[in-house]
Amino acid sequence: MLLKNFNELLQEGWKDVFAQKRTLDRAIEHAIGMICAFGRRTISRTICAIGRQHQDWSADYKIYSRSPWEKDELYDSVIEEYLKSFPEGPIPVAFDDTKLKKSGKKIKDASWQRDPMSPPFHVNFIWSLRIAHAALLFPLYQIGNFDCRGIPVRFWDAPVIKKPDKKASQEQIKEYRKQKKIHNLTNCFLDQMINIRKNLDDMGASKRTMIAAVDGSLCNKTIFKSQQERIEIVARCRKDTKLCFHAPSGSRKKFGDLKFQPQEVRKDDSIPWEKAEIFFGGALREIKYKELPNVLWQRGAGKKELRLIVIAPRPYQLSPNSKKNYRDPAYLLSTDVKNSVVSLIQTYFDRWQIEINHREIKDILGVGHAQVWSNYSVPRQPAFAVSVYSLLMLAGLKAYGPARTADYVPLPLWRKKARRPSALDLVTVIRKEINEMQNSTWIGEKIKENTAIYAYA
Repeated sequence: MLLKNFNELLQEGWKDVFAQKRTLDRAIEHAIGMICAFGRRTISRTICAIGRQHQDWSADYKIYSRSPWEKDELYDSVIEEYLKSFPEGPIPVAFDDTKLKKSGKKIKDASWQRDPMSPPFHVNFIWSLRIAHAALLFPLYQIGNFDCRGIPVRFWDAPVIKKPDKKASQEQIKEYRKQKKIHNLTNCFLDQMINIRKNLDDMGASKRTMIAAVDGSLCNKTIFKSQQERIEIVARCRKDTKLCFHAPSGSRKKFGDLKFQPQEVRKDDSIPWEKAEIFFGGALREIKYKELPNVLWQRGAGKKELRLIVIAPRPYQLSPNSKKNYRDPAYLLSTDVKNSVVSLIQTYFDRWQIEINHREIKDILGVGHAQVWSNYSVPRQPAFAVSVYSLLMLAGLKAYGPARTADYVPLPLWRKKARRPSALDLVTVIRKEINEMQNSTWIGEKIKENTAIYAYA
């Protein structure tokens, strides 16, 4: 049963996170109540879902504002399961930033930011929290005809440094500019990579390389010039990035005079296209690519040798009889010069899974809905909710495997066949099992005594 696997993961994965047993029990109640509640996933609705709406609710809020626990430790069981299921090869991790909309103007770290959903001809702004998100990419295609699954392992707040007002002194302005360079989004992601690398080392994966898949915003000199052991970068770069080769031997120069761009490599017929099979869209598909080793990015990576990968546009048709359209080509730069180029391309394609995580944690788990303003609660409550999503995904893999089996609720008639379960499928199964197993012995003593959670389910 899914609920049994989910409860076991919560019990085993969180037993060393919380200082007291009663805090652990309350956190597990919140995890299950968060899934079973309908509508906005606020803490008050979670309290109603677990049947404590007629009791003192202060302890439920103090889980996030006072209880001593580290949010990164909530994801340890996900990393342990990955290392157990895939004991060999590089460890791919996707990185991306996202925003959580807020309404309170006194919420810590909230600020006006550009709305990523606004049209390019009219930039809009939203009051939100900026988040740095990392997801471990489970290569399920290695065990069968299944898509990769991204499971979050970090969810950090990356606040924007507040700009001083017009009456600020020169010293305050100077300090603001200094802090702005230190506490930016790129440095936050770099700290996140180092943190995950240390976490992997502590779990016995010190000999395995971590491949960080990032988008174009992190393709910069801060990331590429950082000297981090056993961390390789694969990033999407601009088509007009200025690249070069080493200067000829005997020259005092380090960089060659001939500069070229990735788009020129794509158009150069003297560099042949190569073919590779990549798993995406539910099947192995053939793509064409060009590889150019030992390139230098003078402004971005200095003297560090990189690998340029150019991926040809993929044709697609909206219907069987329609004309062929083509997606844009992709240009990748990687610090990994040893591993297979096909594995790097596969990691780049798998990075899309973190975008699916963004949609599901916001639409289905309601991350960001909680109305908290405490300095501790603002960053920890979203991380707690995302860890619940991660363990729910992991419980689904352990209970039913990566495919969408008959254990799930049948799809509506208007939907096409789904190859894998979504977060909504797993939430539906949890609600169904709780409704059917009211007298179970492993749901938890306090949850068993209440009936409100079954009414919500």
